[in-house]
Amino acid sequence: MAFNIYICGVGGQGIGVLAAALASAAEAAGHRARGCDTHGLAQRHGSVSSHLRLGDDALTPRVPEGRADLVLALERLEGLRGALYALKPGGTLVYYDTVYQPVTVRTGLRAYPSAETVAARVAELGGKAVGVSVDGMADPRMQNAALLGRLAALGLVPGFTREALRSALADTLGGRNLEANLAVFDKAAE
Repeated sequence: MAFNIYICGVGGQGIGVLAAALASAAEAAGHRARGCDTHGLAQRHGSVSSHLRLGDDALTPRVPEGRADLVLALERLEGLRGALYALKPGGTLVYYDTVYQPVTVRTGLRAYPSAETVAARVAELGGKAVGVSVDGMADPRMQNAALLGRLAALGLVPGFTREALRSALADTLGGRNLEANLAVFDKAAE
């Protein structure tokens, strides 16, 4: 059976970097991986998602609705949206607990969900929500390193060891702010 990962966030947060690192970790773990990206309004801070399916049963690149074992999100509201769309019963949402308020929230038409609301809504789906936050991060684009670190600590994906995820992050970044990103990874993995 395929292991399905749905990755989501706001344009400019590094969803593509996160997806590439996960694909690299999948290869290192010996998983057959298929995936695709959807960019939407990425240039205007709109929703962005990537799909990653692991295993020989993964015949198509898109995670079917309601079939994600894992939803990774780089923003709280996008995490909730991703979970409502993709998470299967028994699945886990791991999100970086940061806030990008959409226009409807800024104008008072909608309320922004609290971490408690996210946890309750995911529990209604039969899943679990895990919020991640790292103090003192030099650059918000390092949030993907924090998610990978927490993923390593949780051990949710078969074969995704701490070493494999750390190495995949280093390979994907290609030296760009590598030491700072690895420090964030290590802090989130504690």
